[in-house]
Amino acid sequence: MSERKHKLFSDQIRQLVKTSGSSRYAICKATGIDQGAMSRFVAGHRGLSLDSLDKLANYLGMEIIIRPKRRKRGR
Repeated sequence: MSERKHKLFSDQIRQLVKTSGSSRYAICKATGIDQGAMSRFVAGHRGLSLDSLDKLANYLGMEIIIRPKRRKRGR
């Protein structure tokens, strides 16, 4: 089984939620995200809508940088 070189975007957001210093309740109150949905997301059982991810990323102060995938040279 191959290991992922980079964490998934959702995994990065989960980690930021856990280490933000804010309670999930406070994050939900500030962003308007349902507490149950947030709980399932942080536990890794469900995803969040793009709208909710946008709100969460904004609240957490995330900056998203998109880089092109590196191509392997030769064969």
